[in-house]
Amino acid sequence: MLHFAHVPSNPANARVQSTSTFDTDAFLAAPLNDTRVVAQVCALLARGGRVHIPELFTSPAAKELSEACRALDWKLVFRGARTNYDFAEKDVSALEVGQKAALLDAINAQATTGFQYLYDSYRISDFAEEGNLAAGPIASFFEALNSEPMLARLRAITGDDRIAYLDAQATRFRPGHFLTAHDDHQPDKHRLYAYVINLTPVWRADYGGLLMFLGEDGHVTEAYTPRWNALNILKVPQPHAVSVVAPFAHGARYSITGWMRSRKP
Repeated sequence: MLHFAHVPSNPANARVQSTSTFDTDAFLAAPLNDTRVVAQVCALLARGGRVHIPELFTSPAAKELSEACRALDWKLVFRGARTNYDFAEKDVSALEVGQKAALLDAINAQATTGFQYLYDSYRISDFAEEGNLAAGPIASFFEALNSEPMLARLRAITGDDRIAYLDAQATRFRPGHFLTAHDDHQPDKHRLYAYVINLTPVWRADYGGLLMFLGEDGHVTEAYTPRWNALNILKVPQPHAVSVVAPFAHGARYSITGWMRSRKP
């Protein structure tokens, strides 16, 4: 079982101390503690550039992390004409109906012809790097994610010894949220692989929010439903998108996502 190292709660701006008692074999569920399975996953990733790994954590551990995500202080994120925006929920709520409609129209207009995204975010690694990540399950998870035993396991899973750091953000996709096509390539970010940890207990493909992989002609060649407690890894660069979440979706699509990088910030 994955054991989060709980420490006494502190204000959101308190610095998290190094208190993790991380054990790699406890961090991952049984399949990824089997060297034969790790070798198979590595071969699949090398051959296809992406892999879907079900049952990442034990059920109690996945539930704890999922519940922690639901309690986060989310911000609505999207691209503007000249910069990116992070809107606190209280600021979005304060907008008048007409203002909200105009904002959504502008966001959707940009998505029609270019790169755009709209979803709720909690920037885990940004807060950690600033020393402002509140203690608790999310902080302990991020510390464990970047522990040397876990980095060694990810190097084995990917077959890539360059992995030195994982950034992370929690995401919440509600009805109408989306992420248009992109390939994650930014030379100055030193990204090797993207990863997505799915943390929504019940989800149907009909609800949208699918991780879609695109061919050179823009055709969807493969898509992953956000299956509960599953890990997706994809090599960078690789064209992909997240389909819009349907208005009839049951709840929101939660995940922790980021990039495995060859350098620390």
